[in-house]
Amino acid sequence: MIIEQAPRPMPSETAVRKPDRPTDILIPDCCNLGVVLRVLLAVNLAVAVGSLLHASGWRAGFLSFVEGSMMVELSCLWSLFALCVLRRMLPRLPAAAAPAWAQRFACVLVPAAVTAAVVHFFVSVEWLRGGFEYLTVPRGALLAALFGGLMQHYFELRTRAFSPALVEARLQALQARIRPHFLFNSLNAVLSLIRGEPRRAEAALEDLADLFRVLMSDPRNMTTLDKELRLCEQYLAIEKLRLGERLQVEWRMENIGEDVLRRAQMPVLLLQPLLENAVHYGVEPASAPAPIRVEISRALERIEVVVVNAWHGAAVVPGNQLALQNIRERLQLLYDVESQLATSVANGHFEVRLRFPYVKGAA
Repeated sequence: MIIEQAPRPMPSETAVRKPDRPTDILIPDCCNLGVVLRVLLAVNLAVAVGSLLHASGWRAGFLSFVEGSMMVELSCLWSLFALCVLRRMLPRLPAAAAPAWAQRFACVLVPAAVTAAVVHFFVSVEWLRGGFEYLTVPRGALLAALFGGLMQHYFELRTRAFSPALVEARLQALQARIRPHFLFNSLNAVLSLIRGEPRRAEAALEDLADLFRVLMSDPRNMTTLDKELRLCEQYLAIEKLRLGERLQVEWRMENIGEDVLRRAQMPVLLLQPLLENAVHYGVEPASAPAPIRVEISRALERIEVVVVNAWHGAAVVPGNQLALQNIRERLQLLYDVESQLATSVANGHFEVRLRFPYVKGAA
């Protein structure tokens, strides 16, 4: 469908709600494929080096590593599973119930307890005992606790390195220029409506207030796909006042039902900057209508968003792509290797393709 003017949500829908708890959780996301791969690689590498150093030769060390790999993988995978479940429970608890020291201690205690149980099982079974005579329950628990603490510290430092707060600091100068410019244009458009269309002017001011409220919120907050799309519609309604018939947006939804819209979790201000880029580089330079196409689909527990706008080539001064880089870093922080942001130019159109996991929130 072609949207001439984005539909306004009801006031109850745009009421300010308490934001979701930001990413102040220190337990790594052990359900994330990137976290699982990093942990397994680090632990297996350390065990392989230890086996080679402990054995009389490389062949004996290799055989020792192969014999111990079953126990190592079981301990790692069950520890990751337990920490994944524990992390999923944290957002439901008040912040005081999960202080930072308790989360760090859990990353030490859970692997130690799981490994102690696995080692006890292996040494208690007679036909498995021969390959693990050198390993005792206390020693296995101590090593697991050490690895758990080291991996938690690594992921905590990595989170800080890719924190959106650092990205915001780099974008601060750019935002200081963009937002007043957008505000100036929007207010001029509203002023032109006050006498002739006062209701439309009032609606535009409400949209503008909602948009700036989100812009000033913590970028670590999570929102739903429904709320993010509503914010995009409010932004487009504001730009429609200025651009008129040149701004036309076609929405295409595939396998996206009401339940998915309400429950799909995503970072706040993930889609709106993509539309802002499409408007700025695809619609503003055009003298005739320049449609923007937005495709949102779900497949295999992943959500894909495609934004396509006209490409004017050398006629438009190329942007510095800081907005796209900001989104890419935020996706890497939250989803690691499970997300992707790609851009391409073909057949006179600029395309942004965004993929991220379908994480379900409370209904």
